[in-house]
Amino acid sequence: MSDETAERTEDRLVVDVWSDMMCPFCYLGDALFAQALEKFPHRAHVELRYHSFLLMPELTDEKPINLNETLAAKRGITVDQASAMNEQFAARGREVGLEYHFDRALTVDTRISHQLSHFAAAHGKQHEMIQRLFKAYFSEGLNIADRGTLGNLAAEVGLDRDAALAALASGEFADAVEADLKQARDFGINGVPFFVFAGKYAVSGAQSPEAFLQALEQSWNETVGVPAGAAR
Repeated sequence: MSDETAERTEDRLVVDVWSDMMCPFCYLGDALFAQALEKFPHRAHVELRYHSFLLMPELTDEKPINLNETLAAKRGITVDQASAMNEQFAARGREVGLEYHFDRALTVDTRISHQLSHFAAAHGKQHEMIQRLFKAYFSEGLNIADRGTLGNLAAEVGLDRDAALAALASGEFADAVEADLKQARDFGINGVPFFVFAGKYAVSGAQSPEAFLQALEQSWNETVGVPAGAAR
C-alpha cells in the first residue's frame, strides 16, 4: 500500500475504508468493525477515513430500480429468488442490530452520495454521514441519488443543508471521488468493503470483530509504537 493512504502521527492510527452505500457487506462490515473498535484500548486514537467505490459503475442517474429487480436481472434469476437471497442476508444483519429492507432499496448511481461523504469529511462528520446513508438506503428505501434527500440527510447529522446542496450542485468534490476510484484501481481493489490499516495492512470483506481487532492491534503495535495492551 502507498504511504499516500495514511498519514501517521505518534498518537494516531489511520484506517482507510473503501466502500459503497449500496453494498450490503459494507454496512455489515462497518458494524462489525465498530464492535472491534469498542474492544480496542486505543480507540480514541483511531481515525476512520472513507473512500469512494462504485459497486455498479455502469449505473446512471436515471430512474431508480428496486434492488431485488436489479439483482434478478444481474444474476439471471427470478425476483422471488433474489428476494429470498436478500432475506437470508437481512437475517445475518439483524444479528448485529442492522435492519435491511431490500424490498425498499432503490438501485441508483451513488457518485453524488460519495461527493456528500467527502463534503462531510471536510466538516468532520464523515462517519456519521456514511452511517446515515447506509440506513437511508438499506432500512428506509430512500433515493440516495436525489439531491434534496441528500441535503436532508446532511442536516440530520449536523451539517449545513444549503452548503451541502451547493457543494453537490457545483461538483466541488467530484474530483475527490474520482481520485478515490483511481486509487482503488491502482491498489487492485475489486470488492468492498476494503480496509487498509496504517497504509500497510489490508483486510477485505466484512470480517469478524476478532479479525478486525487483530488488525488494529498489529498495525498499532508496528506503526504507532505503543503496545495495544499497555497503559498510556
